[in-house]
Amino acid sequence: MTHTVSYPLLSRIHSPEDVRKCSLNELPVLADEMRAFLLESVSRTGGHLAANLGTVELTIALHYTFATPEDRLVWDVGHQSYTHKILSGRRDAMHTLRKKDGLAGFPKREESPYDAFGVGHSSTSIGAALGMALAARQKGEKRKSIAIIGDGAMTAGMAFEALNHAGDEKADLLVILNDNNMSISPNVGAMNRYLARLLSGPIYSTMREGSKKVLEHMPPMREFMRRAEEHVKGMIIPGTLFEELGLNYYGPVDGHDMVGLVKMLRNLQAMDGPLLLHVVTHKGRGYAPAEEDPCTYHGVGSFDPEQGIQNGKSGGTPTYTQVFGDWLCDQAAADERMVAITPAMCEGSGMRAFACKYPERYHDVGIAEQHALTLAAGMACEGLKPVVAIYSTFLQRAYDQLIHDVVLQDLPVLLAIDRAGVVGPDGPTHAGSFDLSFLRCIPGMVIMTPADENECRRMLSTGYLLDQPAAVRYPRSKGTGVTIDEGLLPLPVGEADIRRKGKGVAILAFGTLLTQALEVADTLDATVINMRFVRPLDETRVLEAARTHDLIVTIEDNVVAGGAGSAVAECLARHDVTARLLHLGLPDRFQSHGTREELLADAGLDTAGIEAAIKARL
Repeated sequence: MTHTVSYPLLSRIHSPEDVRKCSLNELPVLADEMRAFLLESVSRTGGHLAANLGTVELTIALHYTFATPEDRLVWDVGHQSYTHKILSGRRDAMHTLRKKDGLAGFPKREESPYDAFGVGHSSTSIGAALGMALAARQKGEKRKSIAIIGDGAMTAGMAFEALNHAGDEKADLLVILNDNNMSISPNVGAMNRYLARLLSGPIYSTMREGSKKVLEHMPPMREFMRRAEEHVKGMIIPGTLFEELGLNYYGPVDGHDMVGLVKMLRNLQAMDGPLLLHVVTHKGRGYAPAEEDPCTYHGVGSFDPEQGIQNGKSGGTPTYTQVFGDWLCDQAAADERMVAITPAMCEGSGMRAFACKYPERYHDVGIAEQHALTLAAGMACEGLKPVVAIYSTFLQRAYDQLIHDVVLQDLPVLLAIDRAGVVGPDGPTHAGSFDLSFLRCIPGMVIMTPADENECRRMLSTGYLLDQPAAVRYPRSKGTGVTIDEGLLPLPVGEADIRRKGKGVAILAFGTLLTQALEVADTLDATVINMRFVRPLDETRVLEAARTHDLIVTIEDNVVAGGAGSAVAECLARHDVTARLLHLGLPDRFQSHGTREELLADAGLDTAGIEAAIKARL
């Protein structure tokens, strides 16, 4: 690994106040040191690298120009907020990033007063910052609210809902569009910089506001001048859409030109009303491997910066995500009706091979989970067989569309729910803790919880063959190492599997915690049933277990409230069967970040915790 280097300027920065004490000429030096520090730090802890390398100058310029934390900075998603964390007094704690009891990987209000809004999901920054701007106006406070949003997050409908509202309210809001991927702007050059500065400068602003006053009593002329202004700007600036929404658009500007950024932000600082600054940056800036392959360096584990991330085949036990990706290609080859949809999670959901083999049947809708579900419903109406690959935590955003557009119409849409249950270092914003609870209450859903990678493949085939909505939920982890059946073999719907016969205690396991259940059962001589289906529940097995055992224990990687254990309790109540019950699952609180193993232990869902809970009840 690279040896620690010194950071003479960065080492003097303990808060944004120290940044503001620097001269303008020192800021590029600070940016260089920041990039070196980011590479050294993130290569050791893991985390989001490419996006953070791309926003170094922008973050420094923001803290240099605005009086944070009095002026509010609201980061979208938070993938790009590491420089912000370092500048706001957390540099010496960066070695704890995403570790249990350490710094969160995203902005978190309780972590620092500089984190104005807690985030993790995309496209919330504009709405939150607008809320802060309106609150400041109502309370008579003079401060700035700044939302920093990436071009990818701009694909979500709620970003445009907030923009539309901001323009209507005429709120004192600055939206910074960090454009680092999409080709939505011409090349940044001297002419564009000149025009951007001109349009944000006092002369242009004074002329525009002055002409509005002169023409306010001449509506026809005022409308003519407004259209003429927009036409001229629209020819040279890709900001007409934002102008139509009521925001004054400036840019594009070079997001790595520190001096230019500061001058631009100072101009905008003196202006009121809703403003949008279009900044062009490059992911991975300053580290060649990340510049060339920002996707690989988006979220990284620890690695040697001198060698870069090695992409050779690792072999060994596949992850559940890989099992899904392989099944997707095999099922597509077997049925030309199959289409696959993802809300901007191609690589994360294991869909890259499918996208390459079947590009005409692959649909990445961007960060638009609601649209993904309704799109699938429309396709299903026309006889296609949609598979929607989506993270558990992101499915929460499409709940209404799932109920109203898919399930109410009984359409055969299969949900492949990745990152279900405990996720790990990304923390509570990404934890899939609730999907069993919010899916189980929907009439007509088939819900499956595979215990291993082979069951995962077979359940995907099961759900695909059904002529109704279905879901398979699986964790972000490797499988158990079992042999995976070839072919596309389904399972009998609603049928559980007795994995071990014992006495006294019957453990009903839903999902991958079956491994821990079997280990506990060997110690307690307990019965273990791999339930497989949360809906429809194998009531025959449940009732038989209740009548022949002293204690029924349900185990799930989901919150206890309303989860699979609740389904078991409801079954017993419905059949008027009395039984002693112990429900084990995720706690009734938001767990912080840590490894999957640490969080399972924290929830009492490791082998020791399960055994202790059962013994305590006995």
